[in-house]
Amino acid sequence: TPQLIACDLHPDYHSTRFAHELALRLAVPVVPVQHHHAHVAACMAEHGLTGEVLGVAWDGAGYGPDGTLWGGEFLIAGYAGYRRMAHLQPFRLPGGERAMREPRRLALAMLWEALGHDGLTITGPPRRSLGQDVDAIWTMVRQGVASPWTTGMGRLFDAVASLLDICQVATFEGQAAMAVETLAEQYERSPACVAERAGTSYAIPLLPKTARAAAPSGSDWVADWRPMIRDLVRDLHRGFPPGCLAHRFHQALADLVGQAAQVAGLPRVVLTGGCFQNALLTRLTRQRLQQAGFTVYTHRLVPPNDGGLALGQAMVAAHQPGVTT
Repeated sequence: TPQLIACDLHPDYHSTRFAHELALRLAVPVVPVQHHHAHVAACMAEHGLTGEVLGVAWDGAGYGPDGTLWGGEFLIAGYAGYRRMAHLQPFRLPGGERAMREPRRLALAMLWEALGHDGLTITGPPRRSLGQDVDAIWTMVRQGVASPWTTGMGRLFDAVASLLDICQVATFEGQAAMAVETLAEQYERSPACVAERAGTSYAIPLLPKTARAAAPSGSDWVADWRPMIRDLVRDLHRGFPPGCLAHRFHQALADLVGQAAQVAGLPRVVLTGGCFQNALLTRLTRQRLQQAGFTVYTHRLVPPNDGGLALGQAMVAAHQPGVTT
């Protein structure tokens, strides 16, 4: 006999509406579970973990309790609750959901955040690659019109794919991120990568709240991707091969997780969310963490993407006060 119904925190999902209807019929409570907390809980459950971990939950988007779209999250989490320790510097989604299908829109949003008014004149790809409506999108970004905020790591991959001019408009979910991964993997196997200076990477500094004028909601730290975007655009104009820059981008993300793990100070780190379907990202991040002495947990039996959410939601719901399991 069900004691309660668990669902995603997003109020407009079909599954959320169904959960409320079912709970009403069964006369049991509903437990809405934050998207990225569920990701972390799913990986913890797969490995039989208890207590708290640093959960690195990276994906395209998940509804946050502040009403914004999360997706580049560092959570101090257990089954019973979580705390948002850090996340990506927020950026705009010009056109809302349309931006999730058009990486070029994300590139323009990030160029604005990283370079301001100069961003449109020093882009990586030729202007024609960004489409005929580039000026209209640029205006949307500058004015914040129909451009909600997000911290989605998947969208950062989209922007990099656009800047490298390997995907401007996606025809399926994850296409741009897969293109960046493939390009980086091909470069890693090339003689050019072997000859490249060891340790070369971009920097995504993890900054404390006091270092920013406006603190994002509910976290103490923010991962500032803007220096990385500036360096990537600079290297594009210097003629560096796109594969080299894609690989440096992956290294920067692995280093960022290493920074966050040192700040969190917890011995166990969980890597979850759709972005960790990326084998190169997962391998580089695992290596970075293990070299620093952390124990790393990734998915093997349960999908890291949204296919694993139900398990995480069930585990979180089962650990609510008063629930017997």
